[in-house]
Amino acid sequence: MRHKHGQRKLNRTSQHRAALLRNMSAALIKHEQITTTIPKAKELRPYVEKLITLAKHGGLSNRRLAHARLLDDAQLVKLFDTLAARYATRSGGYTRIVKAGIRASDAAPIAIIELVDRDVSAKGQDSGPVYTADDGEE
Repeated sequence: MRHKHGQRKLNRTSQHRAALLRNMSAALIKHEQITTTIPKAKELRPYVEKLITLAKHGGLSNRRLAHARLLDDAQLVKLFDTLAARYATRSGGYTRIVKAGIRASDAAPIAIIELVDRDVSAKGQDSGPVYTADDGEE
């Protein structure tokens, strides 16, 4: 029987699964919207929501706990400064999962996980060089 075994293994070792959640949560905090498979999104949701709750409570010990789970200094600053202030009045439900069809290569179900009331300009940060009209030669 599989009673009380709450989390998905995602066909990975425990270290790989921890690294996957750590990297995906840092990407979600940075871009505020990412595309992944539905099982990964469902596993990521409580991980990120607990991080945001730690940030809302504030304090040095909560910052250290969040750093141990996130391991990304830049996203830790954004989490405690920007997101904690944004969700100060919200009592939960900081993320949303929207189903986005199936992936063409392997027919995996795809979902978009995003922060509620997200900053639209945060999506695609540092995705590559952006050239304007005056960057090129004439």
